[in-house]
Amino acid sequence: MGLLNVIRKLRLRQGLPIREIARRTGLSRNTIKKYLKADVIEPHFATPERPSKLDPFAEKLAGWLKNNAGKPRKERQTLTKMHADLVTLGFTGSYNRVAAFAREWRADRQREQQTTGRGTFVPLAFRAGEAFQFDWSEDFVVVGGERTKLQVVHIKLSHSRAFLLRAYPLQTHEMLFDAHWHAFRVFGGVPERGIYDNMKTAVDRVGRGKAREVNIRFLAMANHYVFEPEFCNPAAGWEKGQVEKNVRDARHQMLHGMPNFPDLAALNAWLERRCIALWHETAHGTLPGTIADVWAEERRTLMPLPVAFDGFVEVSKRVSPTCLISFERNRYSVPASFANRPVSLRVYPDRLVVAAEGNILCEHVRLIQRSHKLPPQTIYDWRHYLAVVQRKPGALRNGAPFLELPPAFRQLQDQMLRKPGGDREMVDILALVLQHDEQAVLTAVELALTEGVPTKTHVLNLLHRLVDGKVIGGPPLDTPQALILRHEPKANVERYDALRSQIAAGGRHAS
Repeated sequence: MGLLNVIRKLRLRQGLPIREIARRTGLSRNTIKKYLKADVIEPHFATPERPSKLDPFAEKLAGWLKNNAGKPRKERQTLTKMHADLVTLGFTGSYNRVAAFAREWRADRQREQQTTGRGTFVPLAFRAGEAFQFDWSEDFVVVGGERTKLQVVHIKLSHSRAFLLRAYPLQTHEMLFDAHWHAFRVFGGVPERGIYDNMKTAVDRVGRGKAREVNIRFLAMANHYVFEPEFCNPAAGWEKGQVEKNVRDARHQMLHGMPNFPDLAALNAWLERRCIALWHETAHGTLPGTIADVWAEERRTLMPLPVAFDGFVEVSKRVSPTCLISFERNRYSVPASFANRPVSLRVYPDRLVVAAEGNILCEHVRLIQRSHKLPPQTIYDWRHYLAVVQRKPGALRNGAPFLELPPAFRQLQDQMLRKPGGDREMVDILALVLQHDEQAVLTAVELALTEGVPTKTHVLNLLHRLVDGKVIGGPPLDTPQALILRHEPKANVERYDALRSQIAAGGRHAS
């Protein structure tokens, strides 16, 4: 600016020729002529484009700002918190760069609202069987008498607008896979592609434009059901506007004022029935008839449903010396033969399966505790510890896993531990479940207690008689097919006559 003023003063005030001005300022005559000809005070300089440290995180920050703008004022995150979150993701820039980006984003959004009002969109149309849309929502439902926060899946066919809701405690891979199976089961087939936002269970990294690094397990599920996943642009919920509207409508149609459910399975069964009922009650809006009518036509174009995808999440665990593995703050027992060894834990929405060396070792019901105020729980299976107490029978008296024995076993244990060597005999009786049906062993123990002879010998006698079917009033037991005689022996006295004839002829016999 200072040099431009000097040029204008020398020319306009003092009247010096351009050659003299060039000599005094050191500029070329062409440059001086250009500035004087422009007849402006401030020249416009092109700003070179320089890469910013915020460029890799621009789409993520824009999505945060978009979500933040739709929240109530007291629930909005500060830019300081957003900057801290970006730092944890690898951003090395300053807070000022984040604040400048936010100012530019708000200004662009304000200009867009002023010019286009609420926005300008293109109506979308989908052919039958072409696509479905997927989204999550967070809602509160009374389950088991307690108000519980649940993650609700919304899946909607884009053509017929048939939809399904299903509730889960978490937004994890195993829950996601289970939701797809139930949706395709209810819809009666699989569409050609699915439309998602950039959820963490599906997208590992969002690239520029439509570039995505898709999660390998999610991609395996999509390949199993043979549909093409498609992901929206960040903060562009209108690209799957049908399911976005379904999330809003479902809160008024179903989720508000729901009855109390004993468990999550009862809730999901009710949601499925309610969704199908709404198909028959709701007009399609674009095509003639109800949603159910259009869905009946679309179902013919869906790909037939294959077998369910084995949607578990595999985690490597090491069994502790106490035959336990830990998962989600809780502990689960494993057969004692795998103590201090690595195993594979397969996580399903409702159960945990422990596998090793290509075999399934055991299975437990999965416990999910949302509150960290609750103490961790330990889930035992007393059968897993039989190999230990066979070597250490004294551990039976105070062993925590054996507090969950059936009542008959507990009653027998109380009587047998009162006499010397009773712990060893009790262990031998419990170990019978490894070779015999557990219900048969339990029945033999109950009969021994009823007869007032709670001894190992009597229990074994009763068990063998139960297996042979000689106990009057005992429960019928299924004999294994391997123990059935295919050719029963027949009495043949002629064999003895033949033996006598050999002896009479001078033969010898064993004496």
